[in-house]
Amino acid sequence: MEAIFPKCQKCGSGDLVPLSDFGSQGAPIHYKAWVCTNPECGFNIKIRNGDVYLNEPISSGAMHAPRMR
Repeated sequence: MEAIFPKCQKCGSGDLVPLSDFGSQGAPIHYKAWVCTNPECGFNIKIRNGDVYLNEPISSGAMHAPRMR
C-alpha cells in the first residue's frame, strides 16, 4: 500500500512528507517536521520544544558528524 501525502500549498507541485527524530532521552518523536519534496520550494514546518517554526534554512546533512554512542 502506497502512502498518500498532502500537496505543498506553497508551490503546488511537491508533496509534504513527515520526518521523525529522537528526543534527548532517545524516545521517538514522530512527525517532528513536514518538508516539501520540491527542492526549489524548501517549505518546512517543524516543532521544537513545543514551538512551531516555519521555513527554517535547510542545510545538507553530509557535513553532520554522527554522535558517538
